[in-house]
Amino acid sequence: MEKIWLKQYDQGIPATISRNGIETLVNLFDFALNNFANRPAFHSMGKEISFAEFDRLAKSFAAYLQKDLHLKKGDRVAIMMPNLLQYPIALAGCLRAGLTVVNVNPLYTPHELSQLLNDSKPSTIIILENFCKTLQTALPGTTIKNVIVTAIGDMLSFPKSAIVNSAVRHLKKMVPAWEIPGTIRFNGALSRRSAGEFKEVPVGPDDLAFLQYTGGTTGRPKGAMLTHSSVSATVLQIDAWFSTKVRVGQERAIVALPLYHVAAMVCQCLGNLKFGACSVLIANPKDIPGFIKELKKHKFTLFGGVNTLYNALLNHPEIKNVNFSSLRFSFSGAMATQKIVADRWKQVTSCPLTEGYGLTETSSIVSINPLHLDEYKGSIGLPLPSVDVEIRDDNGKPVGINTPGELWVQGPQVMPGYLDRPEETKKALDERGFVATGDIATIDELGFLRIVDRKKDMIIVSGFNVFPNEIEDVVSAHPGVKEVAAVGAPDEKSGEKVVLFVVKRDPTLSQADLIDFVRQSLTSYKVPKEIIFTSELPKSNVGKILRRELREKLLQNDGKRNTSVALA
Repeated sequence: MEKIWLKQYDQGIPATISRNGIETLVNLFDFALNNFANRPAFHSMGKEISFAEFDRLAKSFAAYLQKDLHLKKGDRVAIMMPNLLQYPIALAGCLRAGLTVVNVNPLYTPHELSQLLNDSKPSTIIILENFCKTLQTALPGTTIKNVIVTAIGDMLSFPKSAIVNSAVRHLKKMVPAWEIPGTIRFNGALSRRSAGEFKEVPVGPDDLAFLQYTGGTTGRPKGAMLTHSSVSATVLQIDAWFSTKVRVGQERAIVALPLYHVAAMVCQCLGNLKFGACSVLIANPKDIPGFIKELKKHKFTLFGGVNTLYNALLNHPEIKNVNFSSLRFSFSGAMATQKIVADRWKQVTSCPLTEGYGLTETSSIVSINPLHLDEYKGSIGLPLPSVDVEIRDDNGKPVGINTPGELWVQGPQVMPGYLDRPEETKKALDERGFVATGDIATIDELGFLRIVDRKKDMIIVSGFNVFPNEIEDVVSAHPGVKEVAAVGAPDEKSGEKVVLFVVKRDPTLSQADLIDFVRQSLTSYKVPKEIIFTSELPKSNVGKILRRELREKLLQNDGKRNTSVALA
């Protein structure tokens, strides 16, 4: 397909990115230090550090990993924490040491954590103490040798650090009792080594930077291999898109999406380094009153979020007391943005909501709307510089303008494949380097993309991928369940919710019993919000459960159904 979208680019945006010496993320860290040393880089809970201080701390941590833990280039390190100063410091330290970072959702259950650790095989994990009980349960049988533990207030100045940590542990009781022998304190690791002891490691573009876990278009999570080249390419694409609008070294960005999620990590944490923005880290965006209280303290210019976060903020009465006069750009992604939310956000803030689209396999972002648009258009925008897209039918042939088909993406940010999954890699990538997104899309005569459906049965809850197979595997293990199917249904708060259709084996099985059972293995956003007991499930002639028919029945019976009444 001709790149018709290039004509819609804002003036000054190039068709392709220029590396300009940034081939790796280490190059990116050096660029940020050399250009913005004395400017603020990160802010968290009242503590702000400059780019120079960020670099010093990252190198000190890298030196500890090298000299005390004897980690070598290519070793894997898991990071399991929310948005705290410790995260970017640990991230940059690992990458400078030539290590591969495995991002871990802190909300994982022991079952989920064990699966990820056994697949990625890291030797070391850096974890917030609040989640050590989960790690303690998951640890046996894994490859973890070193456990580095931090507390929420560790990077704050004394006495605030001690006060915060004491409150979290004893007043709020947010740290369950745990016992893991031989743990290392994060602050202790930083103090053991100086930045001058760090030994530079030759990191190349093709070296593995991240194992970023995703289900892709199938149920079992897979490790997308993201290289230094692919991730730095995404950073440069973002930089190119902003090149005519950004105020270098002057922007202040609210980073509320979790940094373990590829979108926040690449587009915000790493992306902000390129143009010297200060990243204001929000540790718990679900605490809307606390989040709004923090917003009142900053003259922020950039804001990133998902539809559900914007909706929650807009529905809180205190949002009217936030000063949005400095806000220049607001971005939404990871899930579909609802028009009503976009319209309300502009009404409250006078700043339009700009929607983008991406996936883990493309190191995050693929497309975004032009920054000059002042109204929500319902599009995921235009492909970024150096990106090519094709809309294909079920036979792999390109389709025409405004014709639905599967979206395929090619560009320098595309992963080389999944870790130890050659067959899955073959399914996802074609011989030309295009990756299948699993999303059904259209492209119009101007080059704007729109997502119209999902090819697979993935459910998106508050921007997180939830895969029916994973839920069904857990539920089917209950002795009272004969058959089960999980589908997504529209939900005002989370975009979609998980609905279970269950055929009972035990007539006494209740909804509460089943939900309690699921909670033991799956994190909260994967837990079904509704269970429908039915006498049978629709199947194809080869016995495959037809989830599509179940979704149709949900829509037909919306508002009328009773969870104890069979729909079959």
